[in-house]
Amino acid sequence: MLIQCTKKLLDQLDIKSDIQVKEEPLFSWHAHLITLNRRKTIVLVNDQNRYVVVLHGLKAKDFKNLDKVLLQGIRETFMEEGIKDEVIEKFLFQSKEISYTKTKDRTSVARMNKACENVYFFEELLENDSIFNTRMSMRVSRFLVGDGKNKYIVPNEEMYKNLEEFAGEPIFMTKAVQLKVTLRLEKRNVWRRILVPINSTFNHLHHILQAAFGWRNYHLHEFYVYGNAPFEQVLSTNHSAHHKEGLKPVVNLVSHEEAFAYRTDVEMKLDSDIKLSEYIPAYKRLKYNYDFGDNWQHDIEVEEVIENYDANYPVCLEGGGNTPPEDVGGTYGFEEFLKILADPMHPDHNHMIQWGKMQGYEEFDIKKVNRELKHK
Repeated sequence: MLIQCTKKLLDQLDIKSDIQVKEEPLFSWHAHLITLNRRKTIVLVNDQNRYVVVLHGLKAKDFKNLDKVLLQGIRETFMEEGIKDEVIEKFLFQSKEISYTKTKDRTSVARMNKACENVYFFEELLENDSIFNTRMSMRVSRFLVGDGKNKYIVPNEEMYKNLEEFAGEPIFMTKAVQLKVTLRLEKRNVWRRILVPINSTFNHLHHILQAAFGWRNYHLHEFYVYGNAPFEQVLSTNHSAHHKEGLKPVVNLVSHEEAFAYRTDVEMKLDSDIKLSEYIPAYKRLKYNYDFGDNWQHDIEVEEVIENYDANYPVCLEGGGNTPPEDVGGTYGFEEFLKILADPMHPDHNHMIQWGKMQGYEEFDIKKVNRELKHK
């Protein structure tokens, strides 16, 4: 494997190299050293397909063992993509001998710099507890980029094609879970049936549900996982932990660390740290709460586990009903919104139509949903 480094990275590695080394583009990367949140960060960009791998928070010992760190970073990212273990190991075996040299040309450097700009743009995705920032890597690799020929490519999709050609076989085979998700509305039936790779985190599931229902990720969220035992506490239907069958929550998965200041008797964990496979299929009933002001509660039922899922992205199989617009004022506000839309003579009718569009209110379109889910 060839790592073509900027001068800044070569200086960090204490390497003097003016020698140009040739390598197959799939095993050739450009690399830059940048600083994010006062931490040293390496951004790797594949020469063939522009796929990005981000390593964040490297220390002196990591630079001394950079060969191992780079290979592990690629391994962790490909694993998170859902690529088969045997394909990953075949790729890494081909990459085990690493050479470091200077950058190749201005075009490659410009493409690498663009990837670094995207990393800065998605800075909120950085994880500080591991140098292997797979979430950031995957997000930046899904960013549309120009190929210099008046065309655009999506790096992750190009990497999949390249790996499949290299391996000579399909590169995805994982477990997935079929979920039916129903938004609690007394007078409306709003639901989605989705397939989700089971190695996804609950935070990833949050983003999947945002796309499936057309929410815009304006607000905080949380998940509850329920066992089969009844809950000894009687909760109101508006309580965040309430289950329609009166079940006891096993764990509360939250989206931010500030939530730990409001602990209850239910165990609490960060949703970004927990994969679906840690609770599914052992537990089959869950709940997703979004926007604690409007209090949108979604009941989740685990319908089926698919053993051999041949993709690494979620799919919406079917659904029905339109999601309320953001900040409409909860269930009551949504009903008032719909009444005004249905009455052309209402003085606020035209205003409400425009406001609804601004807030993302639209007809459920499964094709549009699946276009978005493919990049989640």
